[in-house]
Amino acid sequence: MSLLLSTLIGMAATGNVEPAPVKPVLIVLTSHGVKGSTGQPTGFYLGEVTHPMAVLEDAGIPVELASIQGGEPPVDGLDLDDKVNARYWNDAKFREAIRGTPTLASVDPKRYSAILFAGGHGAAWDFPDSPAVQQQARAVWEQGGIVAAVCHGPTALVNVKLSDGTYLVAGKHVAAFTDDEERAVELDTVVPFLLATKLSQRGAIHHPAPNWTANTMVDGRLVTGQNPQSAHGVGEAVRDLVLGAAR
Repeated sequence: MSLLLSTLIGMAATGNVEPAPVKPVLIVLTSHGVKGSTGQPTGFYLGEVTHPMAVLEDAGIPVELASIQGGEPPVDGLDLDDKVNARYWNDAKFREAIRGTPTLASVDPKRYSAILFAGGHGAAWDFPDSPAVQQQARAVWEQGGIVAAVCHGPTALVNVKLSDGTYLVAGKHVAAFTDDEERAVELDTVVPFLLATKLSQRGAIHHPAPNWTANTMVDGRLVTGQNPQSAHGVGEAVRDLVLGAAR
């Protein structure tokens, strides 16, 4: 028996084997910057990136970013009175990562324990029909990883089909930006479709909460949140699933 093998066996017997490093979580950002024909700016919603990111990184889980088109995606919800937003927005490494996101199509899904689609109204335009979104979400799911989305992030899931041809969300309990919330912000006739309705049409079981209240749903390895108020809870659920799988 080799010295290396003997050492590894001894370490295993005494419980001293180092655990495998936790794979990163990939957060995906929209590259779309305009709300339909209104001309109003939009993009990814900052708090839906920073709040999950803070939860994950504080737990020792690395986070990487990608966007549909790569480069610097447009930002919305730039609320620096939010301490978590300010923590990241004023961090040079975070800003550098935002400025230089790789395209979602270029990343290797095998590297990630989870993929999390952040919201912002821009997602309603470029997430649903993106081949990269569909391919990467399916790959992460079918390799046993976690798929997560918050607010308008679940627009990424409306067209994701698994290898057997079924929709990923079919029969799954989900939360997402509600039709009532879309009407409340007067964008129900601007967005390409009403997200909660579309998810239900795909066979998802949608669970709405009152407008602007935190609502996170976990169905196996699928994690979804209703609105910006749910971003922290989505981060916590992804954290718990990632760390549970790593044990």
